[in-house]
Amino acid sequence: MSDEYENKTGYQAQSSETISSGGRGGGSGTVPDADHVRPAEIPEQDLYHGHSFITKWVFCQDAKVIGVQYFLLATFTGIIGLILSWLMRLQLGFPEAAGFMTAEHYYQFVTMHGMIMVVYFLTALFLGGFGNYLIPLMVGSRDMVFPYLNMVSFWSFFVAVVVLLASFFVPGGPTGAGWTLYPPQAILEGTPGSGMGILLMCISLILFVAGFTMGGLNYMITVLQARTRGMTLMRMPLTVWGIFTATILAMLAFPALLVGGLMMTLDNVLGTSFFMPTILKAGEVLEYGGGSPILFQHLFWFFGHPEVYIVALPAFGIVSDLISVHARKNIFGYRMMVWAIVGIGGLSFFVWAHHMYVSGMNPWFGFFFATTTLIIAIPTAMKVYNWILTLWRGNIRLNVVMLWCLGFIVTFVNGGITGLFLGNVTVDVPLSDTYFVIAHFHMVMGIAPLMVIMGAVYHWFPLVAGRFLDEKLGKWHFWLTFLGAYSIYFPMHYLGFIGVPRRYFEMYDSPYVTSAVGMNEFISVAAFIVGAAQLILIYNIIRTLKIGKPAGHNPWQANSLEWLTPSVPPEHGNWGEKLPVVHRWPYDFSVPGAKEDFITQTTPPSEVTETEVEKT
Repeated sequence: MSDEYENKTGYQAQSSETISSGGRGGGSGTVPDADHVRPAEIPEQDLYHGHSFITKWVFCQDAKVIGVQYFLLATFTGIIGLILSWLMRLQLGFPEAAGFMTAEHYYQFVTMHGMIMVVYFLTALFLGGFGNYLIPLMVGSRDMVFPYLNMVSFWSFFVAVVVLLASFFVPGGPTGAGWTLYPPQAILEGTPGSGMGILLMCISLILFVAGFTMGGLNYMITVLQARTRGMTLMRMPLTVWGIFTATILAMLAFPALLVGGLMMTLDNVLGTSFFMPTILKAGEVLEYGGGSPILFQHLFWFFGHPEVYIVALPAFGIVSDLISVHARKNIFGYRMMVWAIVGIGGLSFFVWAHHMYVSGMNPWFGFFFATTTLIIAIPTAMKVYNWILTLWRGNIRLNVVMLWCLGFIVTFVNGGITGLFLGNVTVDVPLSDTYFVIAHFHMVMGIAPLMVIMGAVYHWFPLVAGRFLDEKLGKWHFWLTFLGAYSIYFPMHYLGFIGVPRRYFEMYDSPYVTSAVGMNEFISVAAFIVGAAQLILIYNIIRTLKIGKPAGHNPWQANSLEWLTPSVPPEHGNWGEKLPVVHRWPYDFSVPGAKEDFITQTTPPSEVTETEVEKT
């Protein structure tokens, strides 16, 4: 049951709280004790409403429009990353068909693919896209607390993408140092893009971090200060918890990337030696000296491993909400899920050096980071158990949204198991530079989050566009993507075990890896099919916008606030004249005694007195 307040003050009902029954406060229009929610502490937010196409859809201050802008731009960069991966797989599987590609091109494509997918696609899409669209709606706010700053944040991201893609057109092309950008080779002659390429990459990352800092402050302050009446922290959907915690991680981790990028830029442009040791070239000592390449690795991975959870935590929150809605069952262990998200976020700052086992660190450091890596698996496994127990005996709707959720759970568990392999120093050292790492990383950081993105698109598209995406096309999309992804990455584990090295432009002719030739061809064909399968979603979206089935209000019969807006799609300001008032958590599904199998967050306790709802 919702919190019960003894109403001794006779507060008048406000907003959606107005009920025509008397409580101890007396009189018509007063609020029954169980329904009372404390009055608002701050006045409502003033919004700027655009009056032209430019101010409504381009330089817009509405968080929903900004969220769509982030989503579209991140998707555009993701498509570029996908095309680069196709070119890489063409070279690896069918080198005779890739005669136009040199080794320099290959390493440039590897570098840009990795950085685009991790930072400019997944991070921007989860935090910028879903964060902007869903946070104000889910917490009952009219908009982000700083709408203008939110707009500037997106356009900073836009400029960062332009600078990044500009590196394809400068002399020498983009950097080919690998997506981790390790010095000294990143800025030494002989590495592709060691001039303007690496410089533009660093500038782009600096712009990205600056833009995200503006957006991240917005997300955190909106969650902490702009929640509607009755929306306590422990009544927020797990989607908000995931994005909120990931934002805090990013605010703490991105400065390491920012500093690393700035210092490398100075090494490259001014000849400083932050990361550059004494180097001999053709018998001559270069001007550098005294720097530490290992320092950059520490800075990069202090950002890099929290970055995994900056992507994963929003995915955890989103998939939790999707499973609960489409299994018609309250999330199992809500508080445990919240603290698991927070615990994973905290622990993520103590595991970064497990990426550096082969860098020559002290064995005791290896022991420490191997231990913390295994410890962080505990709250992560708790979340998997909670998802399975939420599904247990639920009234599961096996629609396309649920298929993506189930695909995510299976993929994340498989990828997590291989992570336990690599968290162990003695196993990681021989596997570190093989395709086993590629397989693990893509299962956990690529395919699993992508499945959550797809499930979220099918789930929230009716809210954004007011129409359902086609279910049959969605299932074709799911099965081609799911089976194709496993056809790509399962064989890569075998390639790693037999010692096939990653980052190689050509697969060398060795009697020990003869089976790798045919397998690389198979993997490449599967990669082409999976990439092409994403055209089904694009076609589905275009078709739905024209002739899709209207969704109406709350088509999934969900409880959270985003589905309870006066209009669908929500208008600027979200809630019309009055903000909603929250009385419960968003997971009251299939409650015994209830007339329907869902009870929305705005339903007062006085309307469900005969039910056995959770106390939140």
